[in-house]
Amino acid sequence: MFFAALTINSMADVVFFSDADFEQYRTLIYNESGIHFTATNRSILESRLKERLREKGIDSVKTYFASIAKDKEELKSFLDSITTNLTRFFRNQAHFDALEHFVVPELMKIKKAVGNNTLKIWSAGCSTGEEPFTIAMLLSEILPPPWKFEIVASDISLKCLMSCKEGFYAESRITGIPDSYLKKYFDKVEGGYKVHADIMSKIRFDYHNLKNDSGLRNQDLVFCRNVIIYFDEAAQLAVMGRFWESMASKSFMFIGHSESLFGMNTKFEFVKTEWATLYRKFI
Repeated sequence: MFFAALTINSMADVVFFSDADFEQYRTLIYNESGIHFTATNRSILESRLKERLREKGIDSVKTYFASIAKDKEELKSFLDSITTNLTRFFRNQAHFDALEHFVVPELMKIKKAVGNNTLKIWSAGCSTGEEPFTIAMLLSEILPPPWKFEIVASDISLKCLMSCKEGFYAESRITGIPDSYLKKYFDKVEGGYKVHADIMSKIRFDYHNLKNDSGLRNQDLVFCRNVIIYFDEAAQLAVMGRFWESMASKSFMFIGHSESLFGMNTKFEFVKTEWATLYRKFI
């Protein structure tokens, strides 16, 4: 996710941008999103920037920087272009096993005690939608009447959110979906599959930059997997504080299997289950 001061010759041959340009871009990215580029991933930023300059027909990184510094919509598009959107249905099955066998039963006990039969879930950094659709399918299978659920799925990528709202997935992207789920929750269409309208209706897709307060409150469950790995410790801590504010008492949070809150000064409690580890707001 780093840039180097690029100068484009005939929009084809690109030379590295300067260290000063790289510092300028990464500071802007960090201030606007919390995403932290280091020297080790500078080449990723450079590659994404080259693509964006070609798309815009701009031949200078300095000119483009001036553009995104004053144009908020182009800044959003630029931040969209530098994010990585790698996901799949039922990614890290252990998390969904823990959701089914531990988290949902616990939440049902808690909610039943206060006369509330609706689970509120936030899929933060939802990418192209596989995660929230997986959650929605699983909850549709295991929640008995009169239980209901509501999912808010957010991402910093407008392109991904548009894809989510279409609910279409090519044949190559349905790997991991059980046959029974595929038949029940998808329609076969030309070139792939489309998510059923009843599942789509359970999810609200929304643009959100994790650097800002989402405005969400009393969420029973937060999924934010493989997102904070792109933040430095200060940004991670700030994001966790905002998650804490968005969550209900005795709620749960999943983060990526390669991510950890160990050593961070958060209020979350670590929970180890038979299936997977997660975190809990226990107040």
